[in-house]
Amino acid sequence: MLIVDDEKPLLDAVSYALRQEGFEVEAVGDSKEIDRVIEDFKPDIAILDLVLPEVTGFEIVKRVREESDLPILVLSAKTEEIYKILALELGADDYITKPFSLRELISRVRAQIRRAEGKSHRPVQAIQIKDLQINKEAGQVFVKSKLINVTTTEYRILLVLVQNKGKALSRQTILNYLWNGQFIGDERILDVHIHNLRAKIETDPRHPEYILTVRKFGYRLRDCP
Repeated sequence: MLIVDDEKPLLDAVSYALRQEGFEVEAVGDSKEIDRVIEDFKPDIAILDLVLPEVTGFEIVKRVREESDLPILVLSAKTEEIYKILALELGADDYITKPFSLRELISRVRAQIRRAEGKSHRPVQAIQIKDLQINKEAGQVFVKSKLINVTTTEYRILLVLVQNKGKALSRQTILNYLWNGQFIGDERILDVHIHNLRAKIETDPRHPEYILTVRKFGYRLRDCP
């Protein structure tokens, strides 16, 4: 995995803890090294701080997401909701605020890696709902035969909605599915992911055709042929 943070004591502590858990870690404190590490090391997850010299974590999240579906976990001292929302809208899969528990970090890292691995090892199967198609073998989403670049988290949200087509699911139910029953945090994080997903698959996100809001409860996928 790749860890990027300019606070060396924290970088060393997190790297040590993750190596003790059996992870192979590349730790860098300079944003200039990120592209090289991703190219040479091919990490299975990136853990990024938002405040970095020369380039912000937001810019890194956006750049990485444009080029790949590598799981991204933001680790930041920024606790304000606006920072979390912006990071998620740019493509981050999870957000943890400092100070944090190493046990929680390790749990969330494992959850993201499991989801990414599951995405690449699904049985051959395709789901078609009107112009929306999900290729479960490749973990890909198409709208009108055009490949849509969704994150691992967005893909799994869409998959659980599809598997429960027409059924209203609470936010907590969806989040428990994503985190294997171990979700910790603000349920509104799901609303951000849904917003991003609608922007990618809906013709008019303001009047969604596929993902419908169930007021004061959660979401459901329209039961359309």
